[in-house]
Amino acid sequence: MSYTAPQDLGKYAFFRALRPFSFPVALVTCLIGILLAAQQQWIDPVEAVMVLIGGVLLQAGVNLINDHADIKLLRQQSQDGRRIEAIRRNFRVGMLCFLLAAAIGFHFVIERGLGFLLLCLLGLIGALGYTVSPINYKNRGLGVILVFWLMGVLMIAGSAVALGASISLALALHTLPVSLLVSLLLLSNELRDYETDRRDGLQTLAVKIGYQPAVRIYFGLMAAAYLVVALLMALGLLPGAFWLLLSLPLALKPVGLLQAPAGQRGPLTPATARLLLGFGVLFCVALADPWPLSV
Repeated sequence: MSYTAPQDLGKYAFFRALRPFSFPVALVTCLIGILLAAQQQWIDPVEAVMVLIGGVLLQAGVNLINDHADIKLLRQQSQDGRRIEAIRRNFRVGMLCFLLAAAIGFHFVIERGLGFLLLCLLGLIGALGYTVSPINYKNRGLGVILVFWLMGVLMIAGSAVALGASISLALALHTLPVSLLVSLLLLSNELRDYETDRRDGLQTLAVKIGYQPAVRIYFGLMAAAYLVVALLMALGLLPGAFWLLLSLPLALKPVGLLQAPAGQRGPLTPATARLLLGFGVLFCVALADPWPLSV
């Protein structure tokens, strides 16, 4: 049997499919949930670490099953079986990540009850339905909406509830800013790959509505994140909101890349990821800072 070098597999090579650069997304969203729980009560540091590990495992699982729907496309293109087998291998490892995350989740189900179990089931069903047929939200143009809920709102709220926090309107509002930027990150990926996705018949949101309308949504999501922060400050829920102004320079590069030619748009997603990470870290600072800049 001949050896297939990882580069021959393209984006289906394991490390590329794992997308470790996205792990800070899970760490930031889980950390926000931990800080929100800490505002309500004392939290166990060991359980906080378990939440972080579980979040990274979920992110890894979602990344690894992300390309499963491409099997049908590769068969139509008469591709050899190496890439299809790589996708299947990644899918199996992704399911293992979900299983390990479920084991961590089971501990919190025992601690918190059936309400937390419901959150876990919603997250698992949504994660599997993202790319797995017959649901396949990604190819229905719904990926940007789904990651807002799955990797944003549910990840933050679930982390807080796992550590004993109660769901409230204030907690729900705190989940929104970073969740909007999680959607922004996925949309940046769709904009970066717009031409190739359209050529390959992938029905992402950007392909369905067109490039320029998707760019307008990009600006809308970015603006909405900062507007919700302003709302939280006005309501007295985030007195350290001025910290978030330090993230604005990180928005300059991705905004400048939106109108770049297809061949020069590659840095758009990493630049958006840096904005998300910087914004998320500063959001955590705003939550934890006892002497906010807004005072």
